[in-house]
Amino acid sequence: MRTTTGWQSLEPNSNALTRVTIERRDLRPDDIAVRIDYCGVCHSDLHRIHGMLGEKDLVPGHEATGVVVATGRAVTAFSVDDRVAIGTIVDSCGECAMCGAGQENYCYHRATTTYGGTDRVDGTPTKGAYSREYVLREKFAFHLPDGLDPAAAAPLMCAGVSVWEPMRAAGVGPGSRVAVAGLGGLGHLAVKLAAALGAEVTVLSRSTAKEQDALSLGATGLLVTTDEAQAAAARGRFDFILDTISAEHELTPLIGMLGLDGTLCVLGNPLLAGPKLWELGAGRKKLTSSGTGGLRQTADMLEFCAAHGISADIETLPSGQIETALNRLADGDVHYRFVLDMSDLDA
Repeated sequence: MRTTTGWQSLEPNSNALTRVTIERRDLRPDDIAVRIDYCGVCHSDLHRIHGMLGEKDLVPGHEATGVVVATGRAVTAFSVDDRVAIGTIVDSCGECAMCGAGQENYCYHRATTTYGGTDRVDGTPTKGAYSREYVLREKFAFHLPDGLDPAAAAPLMCAGVSVWEPMRAAGVGPGSRVAVAGLGGLGHLAVKLAAALGAEVTVLSRSTAKEQDALSLGATGLLVTTDEAQAAAARGRFDFILDTISAEHELTPLIGMLGLDGTLCVLGNPLLAGPKLWELGAGRKKLTSSGTGGLRQTADMLEFCAAHGISADIETLPSGQIETALNRLADGDVHYRFVLDMSDLDA
């Protein structure tokens, strides 16, 4: 077995993770070992540490970039020293209709998640990228394009592709009227990507506090949802609304802002109780969500981001400050994504 060092959640409902030694499997023929240099801190990490899915003893982390340090004997796509990115899934059945369609994230036999999953070969639990080394199948790793900063690119592997895939599925492009509700880790990337796709982008917010940020990210304006006049004037205005708000909130007002055949994609809190369904019928509107992205879409997103100079706005912290990052994330004190520098695990 290979060993490395990482951060594990051992105390229920605590943001104080413990530095531990982690076992990684010996390389199978199609495996690569990656030295993790940077890992994004996703809001779902916080939720799962606090028991959202009933899990225990997690090593979180599924937004990672690093460098290949070893390859299995059958590996052909990667060489030692290649820059790579790792996302939310590390295996799937490879045989079902979803896998055949390049949507391994929706594998009918359940994709293996980067952490909190079950290895398909030996049945061991997967431990994530809050660690100095990760081992995975080469098929589920991605070349990190030249020109993308590895720290700022890490959040693209979850936050980025989570907003990219539903926008591509909805055909967002020139002429599209897009709204982004919530300007956080997902929302700020949604604005950047939608604007680069050619859409007219509006940020939906409860106040004007982030108006200048919205404009600098590529939005054409900010709509204050608590202003009754502005909200009323927006009825039927948008083709596509991406809801990235993690707190509980009412969906019906957002549906009212959709035009004919418009789509509301709920990402920030997909467990919200559904709205009154008659609102969907008033204009053939659609309610949807998304589960990160498949391999094809993730690769396409990385190339698009490299071509358009898109990455996350980040604050980088040593991995030893993970408790600080999680506490501040819980308080909404982040602009717009924390990324952990894993090099301090060498000490």
